[in-house]
Amino acid sequence: MGEVIVMFKVMPSEVDQYDTMKQKVLDIVKAEKVEEDYVAFGLKALKITVVMPDSKGGTDELEQKLTAIPEVGSVQLEGVGRI
Repeated sequence: MGEVIVMFKVMPSEVDQYDTMKQKVLDIVKAEKVEEDYVAFGLKALKITVVMPDSKGGTDELEQKLTAIPEVGSVQLEGVGRI
């Protein structure tokens, strides 16, 4: 089996919780790439790129871990590709 690259956009539940959310997300996920996406009026989203084994069978488990963080407002799958 190979590996897949997965890109997520993670939004904080409150504007002032971005830094706390970012730290908690990065504690859970080993991200290959981390970017800030300025949305509007001081609101930032965290864009992370993760490499994971193809044998995992999907991104549901990782999405559930991310949405379980109290400071996370939403998690959006931006893309998936095979390496």
